[in-house]
Amino acid sequence: MHTMTRNEPSWEWYRTFLQVLEVGSLSAAGRALGITQPTVGRHIDSLESALGLKLFTRSFDGFAPTEAAHELKPYAASIAATAAALRRVASSHGAGVRGTVRLTASEVIGAEVLPPILAALRDAHPELVVELVLSNQPDDLLRREADIAIRMFRPVQGALIARHVGGIEIGLHAHSRYLQAHGVPGSTSELSRHALIGFDQENDFIRRLQSKFKPFWRDSLAFRSDSDLAQLGAIRAGFGIGVCQAALAARDPQLVRVLPEQFSVTLDTWVAMHEDLRDNTRCAVTFAALVNGLDAYIKGVPGRGA
Repeated sequence: MHTMTRNEPSWEWYRTFLQVLEVGSLSAAGRALGITQPTVGRHIDSLESALGLKLFTRSFDGFAPTEAAHELKPYAASIAATAAALRRVASSHGAGVRGTVRLTASEVIGAEVLPPILAALRDAHPELVVELVLSNQPDDLLRREADIAIRMFRPVQGALIARHVGGIEIGLHAHSRYLQAHGVPGSTSELSRHALIGFDQENDFIRRLQSKFKPFWRDSLAFRSDSDLAQLGAIRAGFGIGVCQAALAARDPQLVRVLPEQFSVTLDTWVAMHEDLRDNTRCAVTFAALVNGLDAYIKGVPGRGA
């Protein structure tokens, strides 16, 4: 039975441990962290000694994590997230709105909708620093992996402040160049003659979509990607017909809505943050800017969120 030494592990050791766990070698972890390979090795040795555990075994292609390492991973990740949140809170102290705020949003919202909202926020508060994580996976706000999240579903955790900003409509769209070359489908049955743009791997949202709209099965798609940005790029390039946010397509006169009566899906949109951040100035100001900007985007108000 191993016993812990009295040396309290350094937070840096946990960060190094997570990097080695991710990349599988000391040298690659060192490059990612900007430290030398011997320093990485010392961090791992020190953490193993402090915990009284063997975390890695050398394998033919690098470092293989032990069962103990896998069990420790979520706790180490939680420590890393808390340390990052601590630094963000510390950076915000002082006069005015300042410091770092970390956001998470889906690819299209983060890349296509938020930039003008965040630019206006930065103009108003030049000492504010924004970190943006583009992900369709919901980061856990309770673990402080982000300060504020834009989500396409209602957050259920009780410790969160959540504001419903409306529904974002998505519909079928194509570039006018594609429709001029291939014609405009007059019904869903005519879609089988067109190049359809869609998903690669199924998920819950895709399955719900398929139950309502039969033409979008994987085998019927001419372009498959799980990246919403890649699908949007294909639509804009004239590859074929795909799903796009109606408010986003409305910004580009070359993008044409197809079969609006037959295909319309509304994505509930929420802005959420941990209730402990309610009185944090940088988060409160950013939260309000996101709510107002997204509301304007949904309503198609020019100059705000556009």
